[in-house]
Amino acid sequence: MVIKVRDELRNVAIIAHVDHGKTTLVDAMLKESGVFRSNEKVVERVMDSNDLEREKGITIMSKNTAIIHKGTRINIVDTPGHADFGGEVERILKMVDGVLLLVDAYEGAMPQTRFVLRKALGLHLKPVVVINKIDRKDARPAEVIEQILDLFIELGADEDLLDFPVVYTSAKNHIAKYNLQDESDNLEPLFETIKKNIPAPKGDSEAPLQLLVSSIDYDEYIGRIAIGRIERGTIRKDQQAVICKKDGSLQQVKISSLQNFQGLKRTDIDSATIGEIVAVSGISDITIGETICEKDYPDPIPFVDIDEPTISMYFLVNNSPFAGKEGTYVTSRHLRNRLFREVETNVSMRVEETDSPDAFKVSGRGELHLSILIETMRREGYEFQVSKPEVITIEKNGIIYEPIEYLVIDVPEEYLGNVMEKLGQRKAELVNMHSPSQGYVRLDYKIPARSLIGYRSEFLTDTRGNGIMNHVFHGYEPFKGEIKKRNRGVLVAWETGESVTYGLYNAQDRGSLFIGPGVQVYEGMIVGICSRNEDIVVNVCKKKHVTNMRASGSDEALRLVPPINMSLEQCLEFIDDDELIEITPTSIRLRKKILNTEQRAKVRNNAKK
Repeated sequence: MVIKVRDELRNVAIIAHVDHGKTTLVDAMLKESGVFRSNEKVVERVMDSNDLEREKGITIMSKNTAIIHKGTRINIVDTPGHADFGGEVERILKMVDGVLLLVDAYEGAMPQTRFVLRKALGLHLKPVVVINKIDRKDARPAEVIEQILDLFIELGADEDLLDFPVVYTSAKNHIAKYNLQDESDNLEPLFETIKKNIPAPKGDSEAPLQLLVSSIDYDEYIGRIAIGRIERGTIRKDQQAVICKKDGSLQQVKISSLQNFQGLKRTDIDSATIGEIVAVSGISDITIGETICEKDYPDPIPFVDIDEPTISMYFLVNNSPFAGKEGTYVTSRHLRNRLFREVETNVSMRVEETDSPDAFKVSGRGELHLSILIETMRREGYEFQVSKPEVITIEKNGIIYEPIEYLVIDVPEEYLGNVMEKLGQRKAELVNMHSPSQGYVRLDYKIPARSLIGYRSEFLTDTRGNGIMNHVFHGYEPFKGEIKKRNRGVLVAWETGESVTYGLYNAQDRGSLFIGPGVQVYEGMIVGICSRNEDIVVNVCKKKHVTNMRASGSDEALRLVPPINMSLEQCLEFIDDDELIEITPTSIRLRKKILNTEQRAKVRNNAKK
């Protein structure tokens, strides 16, 4: 056995809370390392490659890239910052030897910072702390470093890790410094700190091959592409190998294509050895967590334990009167195939079949995790319905336990009382309270995950859009008791047809409308929110009665209040247990599960008995 140290190679992941500047920093590193031509046009956040990532300004899927710095190859993995995509972070950490822990110079250690650091320390990865956005007027880097040190101690970090290296950066301005007072106009201090502090990969290049698949990509021409790190041995193009499957079986395969990462592109190579992150194509059914081994030496690597989902909802075939009019893929077969294809690459998501062939239970890490899947499928041409999200409880020794989130809120002082009152009603438990800056208060809470369903939009209203809330999964605790649900009913369409101004004008006295004139509606469709705590049936298709004494336009002009346009996330927060969201490529509609008005009334009366 000959242990070889690959001193010319480093594997590092960038981990941080959402919006702390990970992807911007990767942009700066790519540009400074000469990946792009001098005349090449490069978009901002070049690693956020899909439309949803660009629209929402967040990283959803982890990405691989590589740069060469003075003869050292640095493989970089850009990871998601939102807690709902924590499964992406967990599995990707298996590919690296160290992490850049990126922290905003003002916001400091936030919930996701705690989550990703705990995972990194659990895998004994070497951290380098990067204090980003030092150009902010309200930056407080000294206090933030104290926060991070406290966090290391709280998470039980080894003593040698408490003396972590620190680099100060402004990713937007392509600047890195060892000390705040230093002069700098490049990222050289960051590159040198990575090379000095992130361990070089080492192993036996002559031993039998062992490669753990940590990520899956897809190409419409060559199919599935398995991405992983070589833990042992050497992999060669066209060699015979064996896949150690998750169920314990073995599959004989041929490595038909082998690539490594060069900037944003993949480059064909003939072989690679220990520590390299490579892409293997030509294996149609390989999945995350499986190991590619030498043909005669099957030796699987244990995969990281992914935290279980905390929220579930039902995906159903669309059965509304408008079913099949707007979507391309509308059958249960289409829906089933798409959902089970998703779990092959989305390791923290679960899909279960139900008693009905038209319904599937989908579980994920949070509302955003599930809403991104819904929006992606919608853009792909799928048409379906989804139910209200519900938390997943577990039972131990006869006691029901529910998922608890660690919630951090930054709120202006004038809205503090209202926010604390609302959170108290939702069974939130205050853990800490302090003022990071003048005029703002930071509140740390432990709160049931179900209490956060529907709270974000209410919180933004209560704080006039000035509040910031972030949360991350904390653990399971005994059930906290019943929580008050939505306190207003809805306005439900009485008949199928097209909404008209006259009908809407009469309906808006009962509440706030979701639609304007000229919209196709059907019986049982939700067209607004009621001003009272009851559902009211309204006729938004009602036209003015016309006689020979008066024309339809002879009365005064009817003025309509502009309708409320809700996003998909707001719809998920809004709906109640007896309601569904109809999702099509062109529309998002709210509806009652039972469309017929008389049948709904019978069910409601029976429930009261």
